Amino acid sequence: MTNSHGRFQAQSPGSPEIAARFPDLHPAFDPTAAVVEANRCLYCFDAPCAQACPTHIDVPKFIKKIASDNLEGSARTILEANILGASCSRACPVEVLCEGACVLHRYNKQPIEIAKLQRFAMDTLYASGTPHPFTPGADAGKSVALIGGGPASLACAAELRRHGIRAQIYDARPLPGGLNTYGIAEYKLPLAESLREIDMLTQLGVEFHFNSWIDAEGLAKLEAENDAVFLGMGLGAIHKLGIAGEEKSGVTNALDFIAGYKSGSIDSVPPKVAVIGAGNTAIDAANAAVRLGATEVHMIYRRGPEQMSAFAFEYEHAKQEGVRFLWHVAPKGLVGEDLVEAMELMRLVPSEDGSLVPRPEEDFTLDLDLVILAIGQSTHTEFLKGGSVKLERGRVVIDRATGQTTNAKYFAGGDCANGGREVVDAVADGKRAGVGIAAWLAEKKEA
Repeated sequence: MTNSHGRFQAQSPGSPEIAARFPDLHPAFDPTAAVVEANRCLYCFDAPCAQACPTHIDVPKFIKKIASDNLEGSARTILEANILGASCSRACPVEVLCEGACVLHRYNKQPIEIAKLQRFAMDTLYASGTPHPFTPGADAGKSVALIGGGPASLACAAELRRHGIRAQIYDARPLPGGLNTYGIAEYKLPLAESLREIDMLTQLGVEFHFNSWIDAEGLAKLEAENDAVFLGMGLGAIHKLGIAGEEKSGVTNALDFIAGYKSGSIDSVPPKVAVIGAGNTAIDAANAAVRLGATEVHMIYRRGPEQMSAFAFEYEHAKQEGVRFLWHVAPKGLVGEDLVEAMELMRLVPSEDGSLVPRPEEDFTLDLDLVILAIGQSTHTEFLKGGSVKLERGRVVIDRATGQTTNAKYFAGGDCANGGREVVDAVADGKRAGVGIAAWLAEKKEA
């Protein structure tokens, strides 16, 4: 199916029950509150908040425009640096990025609520019905195929269109957005909001091909038909535990679980749930299980809280949601005939060399109805093996400044190149690659 200018937001399931269970984690500013907050900003020269943003949005500039009631100008400033400024305003871990760098911390004051101000500017632009502030460049007579429809490809495609280069995105799913649409907790970034943002992006003339799974043969065809290829396919499946009983019904993974409730195919969970892992996605899944009706949700991690990869603020949020944590514990096996009924767990203690040693005498069993795996993702680059694009540990090797791979015609960015970072990092990668592709094509033309 090909859809160049589809109304993607209209395809959002829009379940009232899911909306009620997953209200905004950080409710939006009203106009008065936004202006008051904008006027708290010191408008720093060489602002550390802008430096801390991977896309380097000019934060003082967009906030000052809010204070002066130039909301369209504010949104334009954001989009100039980050074409997915709306989703990043909701999904970014601002506590460790822009807001974490705010100079007001030095004076023991609350940092400026940059994310909420950014969201206010972007929401106002979308609600106004104003067209996208940027337009496609003059037709350059060039075409680029982009593999994957997530943030990296979207940012790259937008940059290409601004240079007049045709951008065709190929995605395996029925809707665009990648993890923005399918993998981020609904209380952070609702599926409908991800799609609304992409609807505006289509005004630049980005083309989409859905339900398109690209293998080595398909990639060769796209390479032959296009002037360049951008690899933005993200990561692959979540790792398996490798324990007895893992094939039973009642075992799923965090990404399928999150995509399920966001797309409306999951609207409830059984009473007792365990999430294996301690990253941000694991916490999103655990919080969702609570909100979908579980009475007991345990997060199980083989190390201690100081080693968890989730941000500290996410950990605190999960505790407030009622998630329970089992530290220094690892799954040993799953109990039950066809359905999961319990999990056998072993206690682990650190040895002198830092390795974890099981204590068989402390093994125990936890009654369960549902197990959600969140122990990291595999790479998704098998279709590149044996080709001229260099891989390291399954990741695509790129020139960080341009996104170009070891094959000059291929560029890449996002999780497939960085191993899995934030949405805003993928956007930054995609934009750099878009600029890099345009420059490379211009050089070839001159030569």
